[in-house]
Amino acid sequence: MTALTPFHIAFPVNDLAAARDFYGSVLGCPEGRSSDEWIDFDLFGHQIVAHLSKETSTRIHNPVDGHDVPVPHFGVVLKWDDFHALADRIRAAGIPFAIEPCIRFAGLPGEQATMFFYDPAGNALEFKSFKDFGQLFAKQ
Repeated sequence: MTALTPFHIAFPVNDLAAARDFYGSVLGCPEGRSSDEWIDFDLFGHQIVAHLSKETSTRIHNPVDGHDVPVPHFGVVLKWDDFHALADRIRAAGIPFAIEPCIRFAGLPGEQATMFFYDPAGNALEFKSFKDFGQLFAKQ
């Protein structure tokens, strides 16, 4: 796998204070620049920006492996131990999982741990992990 550069994503939130608490305190994302309308966060080395918006997100789901996967969603592929530490932080914060941490493709190419949950504005996040990062783009 080649070294990756950070990605950038901007997404709507309806409450900047709630976003600051969720991304800063719960997920542990250091805060960067901000204004009265947006906040930059460092999500595991990637730049995400919460923009204040009156629009609400519509929840759409796609059936995958017996789960209703929220679409759209974003997140990061984490190291195995970091994935489990984050799952523990989400549980400790009392945040419900849209899809509980589980293993997909067990014993097959692309085997991975994955979990989904929502931020306070209803944005879906997925975090996943591979014991072997070389399996990230493996075909079955």
